Amino acid sequence: MENLRQKIADLRKILEIDQKKEGILAIGKEMREPAFWLNEKEANLKNKELKNLKDEVSKFDEINEIAEIANDTELESLRKEILELEKITLFNGKYDRHNAILNFFAGAGGVDAQDWTEVLMRMYMRWAEQNNLSTTIIDQSKGTEAGTKSAVMEVNGSYAYGKLSRESGVHRLVRQSPFNAKALRQTSFALVQVLPEIETDSEVTIDQKDLRIDVYRAGGHGGQSVNTTDSAVRVTHIPTGIVAICQNERSQLQNKEMAMKVLRSRLALLMIEQHKEKVEELKGNFSSPEWGNQIRSYVLHPYKLVKDHRTEHESKNPDEVLAGDIDGFIDAELRQIKSKK
Repeated sequence: MENLRQKIADLRKILEIDQKKEGILAIGKEMREPAFWLNEKEANLKNKELKNLKDEVSKFDEINEIAEIANDTELESLRKEILELEKITLFNGKYDRHNAILNFFAGAGGVDAQDWTEVLMRMYMRWAEQNNLSTTIIDQSKGTEAGTKSAVMEVNGSYAYGKLSRESGVHRLVRQSPFNAKALRQTSFALVQVLPEIETDSEVTIDQKDLRIDVYRAGGHGGQSVNTTDSAVRVTHIPTGIVAICQNERSQLQNKEMAMKVLRSRLALLMIEQHKEKVEELKGNFSSPEWGNQIRSYVLHPYKLVKDHRTEHESKNPDEVLAGDIDGFIDAELRQIKSKK
């Protein structure tokens, strides 16, 4: 049991609990200043930061307080909570604390691939709900017959990007096609791209001269006015060719703000991938990831199996996985990262 007590002591240092408590006091002092609420956007970001700090500190304090008076049997019952807290130490990337933006693209497989893309969207929405995270559909292009051609979804909550970042890649489905009269076996592909949400201009600075902004009539849902006014916005970053579109909000201003958020996130990911410090250093056209080299296969026929090809983690219950039970796959990725360090 001494090992668990030592883990808790180590976590206090690694998670910088004492420093975070000081941060909570500092933000609280800021919020009591009359001028704090004049800038609503900055105030909301600070408020979100405060909530995340309080959540993390309270989780640690709760475990620590029980551990101080617990006997060996009681301490063992805390093992799961201690190990969950330990996972946070692996989220040390620049944007791991951020919200996540998920991009979905139907690949090879026709209507089946579009239906598969929508199934994946529901899987991540259910996972988010089970982990007390919220989701918002930013943009969605529905298939002509069924499913979704492409979509952008926001996942809000502490460490959302850190938890989901390794879900990026091609997801492969094998099943009896519901769109084929003979119910033949069909293989379909969908691409999931996970981006860190960048909310402030200070994190990723974009020169306005590098942007082309187009407005057009929206075709999505969102109310009658969405389809009768030029509210949809397409923002193109000219040096890289990256495009961000939003048409689900009611006003052109709201759509522009959301499109800029997605654009900043895509540029941030590109900077990470190319090891660049500034947007100005990014050159050439941005190319989407290739469809090959799937990271995970979901087989529903002739047998049932979900297998991650990077970690070899498996589940023989695809129905549970597609209902949002993907923590086993996320944990396997985290263990692999830990073993490499």
